[in-house]
Amino acid sequence: MSQDKKSLLVIEDDPGLQKQLRWSFDSYEVLVASDRESALALLRRHEPAVVTMDLGLPPDPDGASEGLATLVQILELAPDTKVIVLTGNQDHGNALKAVAAGAYDFHQKPFDPDMLHLVVERAYYLHALQQENRRLLQTQTHSLITGVITRDPVVLKVCRNVEKVAPSDATVILLGESGTGKEILARALHQSSARREKRFMAINCAAIPEALLESELFGYEKGAYTGAVKQTPGKIELAHEGTFFLDEVGDLPMALQAKLLRFLQERVIERVGGRKEIPVDVRIVCATHQNLKKLIEESRFREDLYYRLSEIVITIPPLRDRVGDAALLAHHFKNKFCAQEKRASLSFSQDALAAIEIHPWPGNVREMENCIKRAVIMAEGPIITAEDLGLQTSSGSAEPINLRQIRDKAESDALMKALARVNGNVVKAAELLGVSRPTIYDLMNRHGIK
Repeated sequence: MSQDKKSLLVIEDDPGLQKQLRWSFDSYEVLVASDRESALALLRRHEPAVVTMDLGLPPDPDGASEGLATLVQILELAPDTKVIVLTGNQDHGNALKAVAAGAYDFHQKPFDPDMLHLVVERAYYLHALQQENRRLLQTQTHSLITGVITRDPVVLKVCRNVEKVAPSDATVILLGESGTGKEILARALHQSSARREKRFMAINCAAIPEALLESELFGYEKGAYTGAVKQTPGKIELAHEGTFFLDEVGDLPMALQAKLLRFLQERVIERVGGRKEIPVDVRIVCATHQNLKKLIEESRFREDLYYRLSEIVITIPPLRDRVGDAALLAHHFKNKFCAQEKRASLSFSQDALAAIEIHPWPGNVREMENCIKRAVIMAEGPIITAEDLGLQTSSGSAEPINLRQIRDKAESDALMKALARVNGNVVKAAELLGVSRPTIYDLMNRHGIK
């Protein structure tokens, strides 16, 4: 196939129209399929950006059921593919069904070659823009939020979600293990909002004794209890027109959960010992490492409060699930603490990097930061070893980092999976993987698969 021409898949069972479409799109590498099976095989093998298709395909050439089913399968296999449906003059209803199913556009038959050519060109242009946007997102080497160092796609998506949510006043709950950076994201929500010039107030429900927590949250009047010598506003009141961050909300006592729920409903507070209702305009952001739904089942957390707090839920993955981020963060913290401790530049040994990558980091980024700081202080030479980090080195074989090894393993796994799925049928395995039958035999010989 010519490398200079774009691939265009034409799904049409009429030989005359096949010939006409080939002639109309002579500047493209036109791939022709006359039924669903051959269309899907060509789609897997060549991955064309644009497809034109007739809805009347065998075994239902006079209806649209087979064409619509083919359309759905095409978009399941390649969601970015732009499918242009060709329909008859009386087929407007089916054209609408096709667009509802995900078709890019529809064009009536008999078609105007120049007009159809223009529609196809626009489809290629839109596909190219979307692919370029995806490449730009994938090549980002830093997150969108100050303080979050990552290349992991899941965390980058979390950061983008934070930016989307920040301008609103919706109550947000951040879920994640201890040390994953929930407070950093809470501050980012504040800094990206219209309230950025006002206060960001934070309180940790697990760090304050239950007897004092109500006063901390809602404040108290003079004489409310022994030692209350003056009127004192609470943290919620102090955050007026700003953002109030309630960390470890899962540890909030049941009695205070009821008061917090009333505040979220009415947006007024009463100080301890007071009778006056005080209106407060504040954006609430919560965080917890606990499973709130499980706490609800155990009657330790109010279900109505959960639904009030969880207008927007953002889940932060643990460090062990962030691809490549452990080594990335290790280098970042090493450079940071070398500058802070006024040490000459240090580097990691291979066993140290291997230990960093396999360690589960139960304390997440906070544990990583403390570990690297200790290693920078304790390292005697210019190299930080696994011993300096205090981490175990792997006793088993490490995951392959060599690109050839990784590719060979991926090929072998994919081939085994495809052959298993089609019960050893080489022709069907080739169609499933989008390669030729000789390629399947070559791969089987290379990987020793019978």
